[in-house]
Amino acid sequence: MGRKLSITAIFFLLLISVAVSAVENYPYKSDYLWYAVPDHSDWLYKTGETAYIDVMFLKYGIPQNGMIEYEIADDILSPDVYGKAELKNGKVRIKVGTSAKPGFRDVRMKLKLDGTTYRHHVKIGFSPERILPYTSLPSDFNDWWQENLKENGMLPLSYTKELCTSLCTDLVDCYLIKLKTDKSHYMYGYLMCPKNMKKGCHPVVLSPPGAGIKAIRDPRSRNYYPENGCIRFVVEIHGINPNAPEEVYNDIRSAFDGRVKGYLYQGLDSREHYYMKHVYLGLVKCIDLLTSLPEWDGKNVVTLGGSQGGGLALAVAGLDKRVTHCVINHPALSDMARGKIGEASGYPHPSEKEGLLTDNHVKTMAYYDAVNFARNISAKTFMTWGFNDNTCPPTTSFAVWNILKCDKEKLVTPINEHWTSDTTNRLQLDWILKNLR
Repeated sequence: MGRKLSITAIFFLLLISVAVSAVENYPYKSDYLWYAVPDHSDWLYKTGETAYIDVMFLKYGIPQNGMIEYEIADDILSPDVYGKAELKNGKVRIKVGTSAKPGFRDVRMKLKLDGTTYRHHVKIGFSPERILPYTSLPSDFNDWWQENLKENGMLPLSYTKELCTSLCTDLVDCYLIKLKTDKSHYMYGYLMCPKNMKKGCHPVVLSPPGAGIKAIRDPRSRNYYPENGCIRFVVEIHGINPNAPEEVYNDIRSAFDGRVKGYLYQGLDSREHYYMKHVYLGLVKCIDLLTSLPEWDGKNVVTLGGSQGGGLALAVAGLDKRVTHCVINHPALSDMARGKIGEASGYPHPSEKEGLLTDNHVKTMAYYDAVNFARNISAKTFMTWGFNDNTCPPTTSFAVWNILKCDKEKLVTPINEHWTSDTTNRLQLDWILKNLR
C-alpha cells in the first residue's frame, strides 16, 4: 500500500486496460473517458492520512482543458467539501484530504465541455478494516429463528417438477419447480441439472435473486455450473410463475407502491409480519429440496448470490448449518439501520424514506439483517465487492466482511460499481470446485 505511480505510467496502464476490456463505469462506445486514480494503488489509506487522486479526461482520445467542479462526501451521503480543479492537457491532481473515522470518502466530479456535462466519481477507503456493524444482535435472535425453522420444518416437502425442453441443452436439463415453502406461500425456480446425473455425485447450489419483482432472467446464463457437475437452483421469492406475462409483474409492483424495493418496507412494524420472514424460511425449504435429491453428493451445499441475493445467501448460510460454502457479491440487506448514526445504510436504504427508520422498525430489521446472520456462519465463504457501488455501499460490505468469523476469502475490486465481471463470476465457480469437501 502507498506505492505511487507517475501520471504518465498511470495513463499508459489505463489505456491498455481500456483497450482490453470495457467497464460499466464508462459509457459503451463513448467519445470521452475519465481516469481517476488514487495515489495509493489499493485505494486505501489509514485514518488521518492525506489522499490524492490523479485525474485525466480525454475526448476522442485527446487530452482536454477545462475546469472540473468536484464535491467530496462520506459514502452515499451529502457532500461536505466543494472545490474546483483545472485540467491542463487533460491532467490534474485533486487533494481529497483525510478522514478521522473508518469509512469511505466519495469524490464526485463534473466537467462542462462544449455544452455537455460529464460526470464521474471515485471512492477511497480509510481504515475500512475497522468498520463494524451498527446493527446489534437481538438477545433472542437465534432462539426466535430456530423456533420458526422448527415450525416450518414440520411442513412436508411438496413441489412440482416440469421439464422445460426449450431451456435444455446438450449438456444441461432444466426443470421448472413450484415449491410449497410454508402454509400459504410458494416459490418458483429453475433446477439446472447436469445431463445424465449420477446418484450421490453432485454438489448443490442455491441462487436467490437480486432485488425487485421481476421474472427470472435466462437461467442458462451461468450454465457452466451444471456443465461442471453442480445442480443449481435459480429461484424467485415472490411466488410468481416465471411464465406469467409482464402485466402481472407490473400489477404486483404497483401493489407495493410501485417501487423496486417497496416489498422490503412491508410489515416492518413486527418481526412476525415483515414481508421477508416467509422469504428466509422459504429459502431454507429450498435447501430441503436440494438435499432430498438422490443425485446430491451428500456433502456440499452452496448459497450463491449478489446484491439482495448476496444478503439472502448470507441469511441462509447463517440459518442452516447444512450450507458448506457461501459465495456473495456486494451483499444487500446489510447494516440497514446504519443511517441512525448518520452513515451509509445498506440497501434498501431505509434512511432515504422519511419516517421509516423508527426505533420499532430498527428493532424488526435487526432480525433480518445480513450482518446478524453473518455472525453465525460457519461455511467457508468467498466475498467480492467494489468501492464505487452506491447501491450496496462499501461501508456495509466491510461491515459484513469484518464480522465474519468463518474461513473466508475476498476479492476487492475498487473500480466496480454495482456489478461483477464475467471473469469474476466464473472465478466463483472455480473457487467452489477447488474447495469442495
